[in-house]
Amino acid sequence: MIDNVYFLGIGGIGMSALARYYKNAGAKVAGYDLTPSSLTGQLESEGIGVHFTDDPALIPEPFRKDPDKTLVIYTPAVPPEHKELQWLRDNGFNVIKRSVALGYIAKNHKTLAVAGTHGKTTTSTLLSHIMQVSGTGCTAFLGGISKNYRSNLLLSDNTFLVAEADEYDRSFLQLFPQTALITSADADHLDIYGSHHAVKEAFSQFASQIVPGGSLVLKKGVELPLSLLPNVNCLYYHYDIPCDFYAVNHLIKEGGIFTFDLVLQDTLLKDCHLGIPGRINVENAVGAAAMAYLNGISTDAIKEALASFRGVSRRMDVQYYTKKFCYIDDYAHHPREIQAAVQSIREWFPGEKITGIFQPHLYSRTRDFAQEFAQSLDLLDRVILMPVYPAREKPIPGVGSEMIAELLTVKEKEIRDVTQIIDCIKKYKPGVLVTLGAGSIDRLVQPISDCLKEIDV
Repeated sequence: MIDNVYFLGIGGIGMSALARYYKNAGAKVAGYDLTPSSLTGQLESEGIGVHFTDDPALIPEPFRKDPDKTLVIYTPAVPPEHKELQWLRDNGFNVIKRSVALGYIAKNHKTLAVAGTHGKTTTSTLLSHIMQVSGTGCTAFLGGISKNYRSNLLLSDNTFLVAEADEYDRSFLQLFPQTALITSADADHLDIYGSHHAVKEAFSQFASQIVPGGSLVLKKGVELPLSLLPNVNCLYYHYDIPCDFYAVNHLIKEGGIFTFDLVLQDTLLKDCHLGIPGRINVENAVGAAAMAYLNGISTDAIKEALASFRGVSRRMDVQYYTKKFCYIDDYAHHPREIQAAVQSIREWFPGEKITGIFQPHLYSRTRDFAQEFAQSLDLLDRVILMPVYPAREKPIPGVGSEMIAELLTVKEKEIRDVTQIIDCIKKYKPGVLVTLGAGSIDRLVQPISDCLKEIDV
């Protein structure tokens, strides 16, 4: 019997959702993380103990004394030489990856899984919101903080479970969903996969795990070598290309908000309003609506939920908006994500000068996609690059933000560290500003917003 659950890397977005789940289920929960953050602070306020020094002696006594009663969950970001990880393994504890724990939980549910190299967090969060608004409900493990619910975890007694299916480290292969959606299968995580072909093979294997009688909802145009089980339907969705699920009659309104008519197979749902800005989010909404529709959610509930959706923190997240300034923060850390974000902002502010601050995430990704990053960032009018955020990686000789800067053709470009960013804001007074990246750039969001407020006179 498991009484205790101990987390290594408890401050991660997926790990913290699991910690909250087990705490709600009645287990004692504690964990380690590398650095304090707003998320670890929230966990501590919820009664979950967290420490930030890698020392086996700091593992709380109730978690140490009986390996048979303590489950240990770790994130792949924790290095093999981690002292606590080694001690727990050496002393006979059951140590499993985050993806395995999620797979165990999902086995007892009807799983709706959203996968893709980008778009999955917004799509899965919107799907969860539709399920909640409909009254059906769901348990949901989200890859971001829902602004409607201020959490990355939703709980329900219903059998539905919504999961963001993460391709990193092939984590999504622990899931066997009833319905799965794939938004994209671009080259990414090449430090894990080695090639784009291997990425596509993994997505195809994920799709092959959809249970008989289930459905795959695939973004039209995404080419995968599919091998689905018998009685699994493959349906397609898109922003505006006619297929099983798509949107027509798009209109962009004040604040970048879209209205559109939604085609759900043989049903036309007219005059839909999406509560968050951006063309890319209309496409995400089509995917989420498709999954809800296939699982029996009414069109009235879908329409209501689209309008009341408030988005996800750090996904096309409008932080400051006045007549003089618009500041948007986005998690985009892959070239295609940056391209989609900037194009959505450009459509919202045609003819305006757009400044972007980008913090590359991982040395390996910077090395592998320097040219593609430059091409996407060239869609901006001014580019401010920050040094690479290493996350789990050690530096790679010769790899840095300079690689991207050298390939940029945009005239206004520079590299600035975190201490210089606010001075840049004061100097340029950017009318339209976007911060991009998956690293520590999120800690600049509030200071930048405060700075814009000061100069907005």
